[in-house]
Amino acid sequence: MDMTFGDAELAFQQEVRDFIAANLTPDMKRAESLNASVFSEPETGVPWQRALNAKGWGAPGWPVEYGGTGWTPAQRWIFETECAHAGVPSPTPMGVKMVGPVIIGFGSPEQKNYFLPRILSCEDYWCQGYSEPGSGSDLSSLKTRAVRDGDEYVINGTKIWTTHAHNANMMFALVRTSDEPRQQDGISFVLIDMKSPGITIRPILTIGGDHEVNQVFFDDVRIPASNLVGQEGKGWTYGKYLLEFERGSGIASAKLRKALHRTAALAESEATGRAIEDPEIAIRMSEAEVDIDALEMTELRVLSALQNGQNPGAVSSILKLRTSEIYQAVSRLGVDVIGTDGLYVEPTRPLHRLNAQPAIPENELAVMPTHLNGRAYTIFGGTSEIQRDIISKLVLGL
Repeated sequence: MDMTFGDAELAFQQEVRDFIAANLTPDMKRAESLNASVFSEPETGVPWQRALNAKGWGAPGWPVEYGGTGWTPAQRWIFETECAHAGVPSPTPMGVKMVGPVIIGFGSPEQKNYFLPRILSCEDYWCQGYSEPGSGSDLSSLKTRAVRDGDEYVINGTKIWTTHAHNANMMFALVRTSDEPRQQDGISFVLIDMKSPGITIRPILTIGGDHEVNQVFFDDVRIPASNLVGQEGKGWTYGKYLLEFERGSGIASAKLRKALHRTAALAESEATGRAIEDPEIAIRMSEAEVDIDALEMTELRVLSALQNGQNPGAVSSILKLRTSEIYQAVSRLGVDVIGTDGLYVEPTRPLHRLNAQPAIPENELAVMPTHLNGRAYTIFGGTSEIQRDIISKLVLGL
């Protein structure tokens, strides 16, 4: 793969840098530097997404006819790496990277015309209704049920670990519409207005102190039958398609490299007693950098396939597995570097909204919450055990 930039790529790189300089405010940058969660808070992520959309850059992975950029793999890589380097917010991918591709691939013309522009503009803010208290990695055992009643479905059940449900006005969900010998065959993919009567949201505070996830209850919630995506009973197929994009449609290596560089800066500072001089710390830094280099090359190969209209396929499980493992290694390294300063965790609210800062340097403030929240990386989006099963079957043919 030729990674040498020509004049066109260099001009595009400068265009991206100029856009970031014009649209990334100091408050956005500070909030993102203190963000210990998987996604940015809507107060920073939504304005950033709207700025991207106004530029025509709101959905780089979508087909051009639906608002995509038509970028080459090199342009996509430049954009992602420049954004990571600058520390821009990461708008929730629930709309652009998850439900958007499903609607494009399987939705009706009416659904495409209505929802896709609202995803790009963030007029709709989405959450994902997949996991349930008894159905996580064994998602096909889900029990939330949708029963057809004329022109509506009536939904009863509950979803859990629902990221940003307290901020969302829309949910895409997998629900059971029939009981079949093969559980997967009775599942459908539906779109739910979160303002519908009968929906209750209960917050869950994570170990890192954040209110990011929730449990959502459905009591006789009615949605239009037209909010069924594709065919009834085909939701398992659509859900797997979505998860391939969730796991394999981004450039995680750029953000991992940014996180590693921040950890290296801490390790080289006098505030941490120059932890970099500890041979074990130095070796772990080097190992993480090599792992990120290898991940980046795999991402570029997948990105090239995406630009040619292919979905990521089983290789997305490799990306998910390695991204999760490297993220945890880097965040654990950060905790070891800052030592006892890592004992501080502020509960219940984003760190950038604290009224009084604790007596530790701000550049260390998010290290422990990031590490604690990062324990979930090998669970959400499919556990590492599930990813290894997929790799063994579909990549290695075992």
